Amino acid sequence: MTARPQAYRPETAILDLGDAFYDRVTAADFPQTILRFRNDRAAVEVGLDTLSDEEWIAHFGRFTPLSGTLPEPLALRYHGHQFRTYNPDIGDGRGFLFAQLLGADGRLMDLGTKGSGQTPYSRFGDGRLTLKGGIREILATEMLEALGVPTSRTFSLIETGEALERNDEPSPTRSAVLVRLSHSHVRIGTFQRLAYFRDKNALRALTGYALLRLYGEKPGDDAAARLLDLVVGRTATLAGKYMAAGFVHGVLNSDNINVTGESFDYGPWRFTPTWDPGFTAAYFDHAGLYAFGRQPEAIHWDAMQLAVALRPICEAEPLIAALDTFGDRYQRAVGDAILWRLGLTPRDPDSDRALVQTIEPVLRGTATGIDRFFFDAFGGRLPDSYGEPWDEVRDALAAYTPRTDRSHPYWSGEPCSMLIEEVETIWSAIDERDDWEPLYAKVAAIREMGEALAGERLAAAAANG
Repeated sequence: MTARPQAYRPETAILDLGDAFYDRVTAADFPQTILRFRNDRAAVEVGLDTLSDEEWIAHFGRFTPLSGTLPEPLALRYHGHQFRTYNPDIGDGRGFLFAQLLGADGRLMDLGTKGSGQTPYSRFGDGRLTLKGGIREILATEMLEALGVPTSRTFSLIETGEALERNDEPSPTRSAVLVRLSHSHVRIGTFQRLAYFRDKNALRALTGYALLRLYGEKPGDDAAARLLDLVVGRTATLAGKYMAAGFVHGVLNSDNINVTGESFDYGPWRFTPTWDPGFTAAYFDHAGLYAFGRQPEAIHWDAMQLAVALRPICEAEPLIAALDTFGDRYQRAVGDAILWRLGLTPRDPDSDRALVQTIEPVLRGTATGIDRFFFDAFGGRLPDSYGEPWDEVRDALAAYTPRTDRSHPYWSGEPCSMLIEEVETIWSAIDERDDWEPLYAKVAAIREMGEALAGERLAAAAANG
């Protein structure tokens, strides 16, 4: 039986908040619009997969409005802590909210941009995106999606024909405009801005919007505390999934954490080769504030800033109570995420926590590759080549039941990784020879890994009898 196509269902929910939350802007007029990547898998989910390439470029390179949704782009207003220093001079500086629509599951989805031109918040920036930055975001989002991390998805990448000057990479360099599909662009920093201006009415309005439109809950008398509790749960889950993926975001500022707990805005990201708590992604993170092992702490700190921002409209006690649940929720989340990546069914919180505490020190102490370990141990059995240091891990894994098997062809090959050397190799092929095949081949390989991890082939076989 063939699934019915998803209908296109435009929305304009953000307009209900009013002009105090955004600025109406105009997209840059680019010299060229060369389509380099269109995510038809994501487009199917929002009813946009039937667009021709010409229509796609018109909407996502020239930003002709989609029918029934926002009539013009909106640069969203927000503040945020950047490396723990509050900055009231930020906002959408090289992107905007282009459209809203409902996904296949009924969720409100945003199409937002990166590199679409200057806005009132660009300051001294040119509002542009390097093509390399766009390539890196494709690779980050595809890999994280495959590894089960809640993430925005790169919807479109169009090369724009401008030569950009940058002080942190060889210049001039090629330019692009990117569109991402995500479940909201409302950030913790969006709330911080309203608290900064002591605008209680706007705080209540945004809290109600987030509960109703992003979580599907009708706001009540405890709206602020309820929202914080939901955000703490989602962000704790995000932190746990980051760790299981071996992912380092690099810039976990409060303006880079949205209130749906969905990872987005990929700059200096990396995947750590080994379980190294001190591994950092950003060359400018000299103190290791956002190092691999400190990400749960950083995300919890950001959730605390949301609590502070909500304090004008809520008593302290319920906010503190919600924040205090972060640690336990994170522990459960990292256990669930590691078991999922191992292809095993969770047992109980104590056993799952003990398994994580058994695996982590051996991974760290042996400097075993993270991707190698999860590939070899998928299904719960370690190969004999894993020697004596792994005996306790082997015994712990044996107590678990596989949720799927290794029948997918992916398991007969080698683990799919996304380390910095391969990112640079993929970019070099594009930069030096305009060869896009390594990128497209990598995306295909990543998606195959995602199918194998999810057990999709096995599930499909069972469904078909």
